[in-house]
Amino acid sequence: MNEQFFQDRYPEGFPKSVDVNKFSSVIEIFNSFVKKYADRPAFTCLGQTLTYAELDEKSAAFAAYLQNETTLQAGDRIAVQLPNVLQYPVVVFGAMRAGMIVVNTNPLYTEREMEHQFNDSGAKALVVLANMGDKAMKVVPKTGIKHVIVTQVGDMHCPFKRLLINGVLKYVKKEVPAFSIAGSVPLRSALSKGTGKQYTPVPATADDIAVLQYTGGTTGVAKGAMLTHGNLMANMMQSDGVFTQILNEAEETVICPLPLYHIYAFTVHCMVLLQTGNHNILIPNPRDIPGFIKTLEKTEFTGFVGLNTLFVALCDQESFRALDFSNLKLTVSGGMALTKAAFDEWKQVTGCEVAEGYGMTETSPVVSFNPPGAIIQGTIGMPVPNTVCKVIDEEGNDLPVGEPGELCVKGPQVMKGYWQRPEATAETMTADGWLKTGDMAVIREDGYMQIVDRKKDMIIVSGFNVYPNEVEDVIVGHPDVIEAAAIGIPDPKSSEAVKVFVVSKNPALTEKDVIAYARENLTAYKVPKTIEFREELPKTNVGKILRRELRDEELAKHK
Repeated sequence: MNEQFFQDRYPEGFPKSVDVNKFSSVIEIFNSFVKKYADRPAFTCLGQTLTYAELDEKSAAFAAYLQNETTLQAGDRIAVQLPNVLQYPVVVFGAMRAGMIVVNTNPLYTEREMEHQFNDSGAKALVVLANMGDKAMKVVPKTGIKHVIVTQVGDMHCPFKRLLINGVLKYVKKEVPAFSIAGSVPLRSALSKGTGKQYTPVPATADDIAVLQYTGGTTGVAKGAMLTHGNLMANMMQSDGVFTQILNEAEETVICPLPLYHIYAFTVHCMVLLQTGNHNILIPNPRDIPGFIKTLEKTEFTGFVGLNTLFVALCDQESFRALDFSNLKLTVSGGMALTKAAFDEWKQVTGCEVAEGYGMTETSPVVSFNPPGAIIQGTIGMPVPNTVCKVIDEEGNDLPVGEPGELCVKGPQVMKGYWQRPEATAETMTADGWLKTGDMAVIREDGYMQIVDRKKDMIIVSGFNVYPNEVEDVIVGHPDVIEAAAIGIPDPKSSEAVKVFVVSKNPALTEKDVIAYARENLTAYKVPKTIEFREELPKTNVGKILRRELRDEELAKHK
């Protein structure tokens, strides 16, 4: 497919192209929006709000600290291991203003994962939440990290509330273990030392790396996707072109439960919504559903960014269903497939349709989006402006409309490559700029695209391809099923058979019940041979179900 194919099918209002070169760097646009919207709220967390002017002031202080009080130089990597707290945007934009490359790090990482990422990236500094200070204490000596800056959850609050939040977390909830990191500096001290000092702006070009975003940890060794200033700026403009069809400048309040260190939330909340002067409500722990809902009760929100598992968990709560959704006009989903059951229930509960999109870490991340007002459930929408997609067969040949194949993407948001991994880069990116996603997709005649599954997750039953997404979508349509994950297990007759792991809200639900329901909705070879009930399914920190973990468990049984 070429770009014209999609442009000819864009609905009215969906931008055919945007100026992805409007700004030279993330910092250029940052300097613009913090001045333009100075008095507007940028982020709120646990009742404390950071205005655009305060974000400007505090990130400048952090940049000045890095340049004046440390040995760090422009181009050095700084690992940021923070959840959704006000410190995150301050630290990330401060590091970028000082000319450094941000290495986003998951706060739930194990010591092994931290050590790999810090060493692989060559990080020379770490900003870490005190809650994982004990892990950092053990890991840092095994790395090249020279500077450690520690912060506590309440550090951006007023003195009384800061003492209250930090005290409760440490002494009541016991969430802050004892640790001691030689030479570490509290973030509040760093900001104090930087306040009033000048930092030297570091010019950045579109081709300079802004962020190392690690990916692939669940499928092999985690690799750092090199996302440049140009990649992030392009994807911001591409996404903004779609979002502004329904969101207004400097008027919106959008809920942010997904982690900012994940590229999906980073691009939406730290790029698209900030450059339009809008307000982000940070949820530090979305797994605390009662606490999450209490925050929603106090907020007149107009937008919500989430994913399938979160929609399901919220809609299952009476207190959520009782909220006022009269202001909600945009719900965005990504990160994993959105089931029809979740789509339907969210719409029934909130009155707002979910606009599903598709992206990857390697694409900064947005590739496609369902146009607001022209949503087709079950699709990932159409490529965002300045992006072209195609599907190919096993030999790399382009496939026509309607035929499933591996989805390939080309556009200004595609990463520069994997950090210090030329072979992995060559396997994923072609010489002429196409990124092979590893996802099996169909491009429809109307220009909408459908993901049929991950290439490696496909189940082959007696020579027939079975896509787990399809099986899961059917199973979760059962009124007693909350979540489902389908995998292939060895079978002597059919090579593989379908097994489904189910989380049920009804203890009386049986394996026979689920299989009978599947038979009513699936071709025989797609019907699960086995159902296993679980209290919960393994997930990534973002809430994506880990089929691989379930598959590995099964393979171990068959050895």
